[in-house]
Amino acid sequence: KGGAAKGGAAKGGAAKGGGGKGGGKGKGGGAAAEADDGKKSSAGTAVKVRHILCEKQSKVLEAMEKLQSGMKFNEVAAQYSEDKARSGGDLGWMTRGSMTGPFQDAAFALTPSTIAKPNYTDPPVKTKFGYHIIMIEGKK
Repeated sequence: KGGAAKGGAAKGGAAKGGGGKGGGKGKGGGAAAEADDGKKSSAGTAVKVRHILCEKQSKVLEAMEKLQSGMKFNEVAAQYSEDKARSGGDLGWMTRGSMTGPFQDAAFALTPSTIAKPNYTDPPVKTKFGYHIIMIEGKK
């Protein structure tokens, strides 16, 4: 019984690694470990973040609809985001500890994706700044 479970886990792990380039296996393991224990883990100390920030929930939900209809993340950000990151919502590389709590937790929990096919926070994350739709393009 135990062997089967172990085999299953290995199988799942291999599939996850297959998605990455080359050393995907190690990366997959790191991401999984980080999800369990983000604060103590040294793996993943920075994320390349894009976001859409709206003060009002109604506006952020409009932006969310645009994303769901297939609009690129940077285009939606340029149209809807109300912060200084007008260049498609790009905040660049942000290190752990430099972001507000809920934003940081959400950013590190995401898997990297592209602006054409973004993997973003749904529902939006509420912080003292307003409502954020967050995506990340990389993790290191």
